[in-house]
Amino acid sequence: FCYRLKALVSTGGRNVQASCDWLFSHVDDPFLDDPLPREYVLYLKPSGPLLNQLSNFWQQSRITCGKNKAHNIFPHITLCQFFMCADSKVDVLCEALQAVVGQWRGRFPSPLPLEFYSSSNFIGLFVEEKVAEVIKSFAADFATEAASKADVHVEPHKKQLHVTLAYHFQSNHLASLEQLAKGVDITLGCDWQAVLLSRDIRFANHETLRVMYPYVPQNDDELELVPGDFIFMSSTEQATASEGWVYGTSMSTGLSGLLPENYVNRADEFLHNNAIKYEVCHFCFAIGPSMCLLCVICFTGEALLESHTVVDFVYCSPSLRCVQTAYNILKGLQKDGKTKIRVEPGLFEWTKWVPGTSLPAWIPPADLAAANISLFIVYEIVLCLLLIS
Repeated sequence: FCYRLKALVSTGGRNVQASCDWLFSHVDDPFLDDPLPREYVLYLKPSGPLLNQLSNFWQQSRITCGKNKAHNIFPHITLCQFFMCADSKVDVLCEALQAVVGQWRGRFPSPLPLEFYSSSNFIGLFVEEKVAEVIKSFAADFATEAASKADVHVEPHKKQLHVTLAYHFQSNHLASLEQLAKGVDITLGCDWQAVLLSRDIRFANHETLRVMYPYVPQNDDELELVPGDFIFMSSTEQATASEGWVYGTSMSTGLSGLLPENYVNRADEFLHNNAIKYEVCHFCFAIGPSMCLLCVICFTGEALLESHTVVDFVYCSPSLRCVQTAYNILKGLQKDGKTKIRVEPGLFEWTKWVPGTSLPAWIPPADLAAANISLFIVYEIVLCLLLIS
């Protein structure tokens, strides 16, 4: 069982720092050793002018008519059912998505024709039927690639593809919501991003609470509260809770216990695109005419290349994670092998990462060069090691 993998997938593979923070905060999590895999889902998420219009509708509809079920998540089109993927397979799952997006770039319908629809308890934008079949083909290609590379079963969405604007609202709010929804200009330009998200399956059917006030436990069965944290609560676990108290699990630490009910408020499942139950956004790929944010380090280099950024010198810490980051950015910049990395010990945050007063033993530059990382094997460091230590 690999804690490193679990920390990486639980933080979306954002970076080493996020993974370390997650692991340290979950050191007392009773489920840390649980090999239960996470659940994943694939969405199409709008961006650009259309997203701005939809976000404005989200805000105005909530102000005018209060919260409905659509407010629990950002605007999206669901492409598949939730599926499980082992932690060790997440990297290749993301590679599968990247490969399919690459195959479909330029083939994806643009603009995406949307049609307004309203009923007594639902308002949404449906994808025109012929185009919807094309999108379903994209989802089917992902399912095939994911099965081949990651050995997972992905079931593409078979129902009508749509963006939900409102549902489970009070009947007297229908007219107001319809008026606001018809104000959304669905002809505006938009890049649709294929977004892979995940959630901890243990909390799939739990209610999400936001911590409003700090609380220090007075008894062993109570949970410490930190403002900004989120608590997962299930109605089936409240038998042991007294009046005014609830039993829940902290998202930040994985610990469970009793907490005062008036210290928390109900929260949306998603807040401003930052998932709570679905904590991970592994990759975002634009499959429209232009590129979007890509959550891979080497793509940062590609973005620098596209913006005509000129990099003359590269200095980095001798820490392996920093050398790997510098290497991949140069790779994206198409400078790999052309611009050499200067490994500078003075950039290492040794007082933060290493206990004691001595410096760690770093991988020698010659060994890094043997691993095809382009760097100066003989380099006159700026800050003397004697001064550092």
